[in-house]
Amino acid sequence: MKRVILASNSPRRIEILNTFNIKFDVIPSEYNEKMLNFLSPYELVCELSERKASNVAQKVGEDCIIIGADTVVYKDGDILGKPSDEKDAFNMLSKLSGDCHKVITGICIIDKKEKNIYKSYEETLVYFKNLTENEIMDYIKTKEPFDKAGAYGIQGFGGLFVEKIEGCYFNVVGFPVNKLYTALGNMGVNLLTGEI
Repeated sequence: MKRVILASNSPRRIEILNTFNIKFDVIPSEYNEKMLNFLSPYELVCELSERKASNVAQKVGEDCIIIGADTVVYKDGDILGKPSDEKDAFNMLSKLSGDCHKVITGICIIDKKEKNIYKSYEETLVYFKNLTENEIMDYIKTKEPFDKAGAYGIQGFGGLFVEKIEGCYFNVVGFPVNKLYTALGNMGVNLLTGEI
């Protein structure tokens, strides 16, 4: 029986996978998430998700399927990762205020036994309401922005700022679940039934 491994300790990704009927282990990647400035945001999330999955794949047995993922927010030519401090979070949220941005998540799934690698990404458009400086500061005080790309979590307080989205909600949270379902299904893992 194959062992499914999530190469991330993201609480949101763990929660999404826990929604489905499969058993999986969490082995966080030790890959340093450096921004590769020469890549487009689409190339970047695919590259980082592959590096994360590959890092864990080197440490586990042949019977494993490893899932890596990376998410960025993209606005006006800028890739917004996780904010480094309050000022960075404030600047990111100010940039997103009253406008549309893209949330791009890359996934890489490695089936070591079959030597099969799946890489893809999903893009979701997110529309923010106009935010006041006080709203931004109050949100920063919740501490929610600091471990999230673009400095907000749609599934938490950050969802209060979202007027609408176009695309996959779960992609904004951390996984494009339809792509995950299809790719894992092609590798013999059924998220619906739990069969591996």
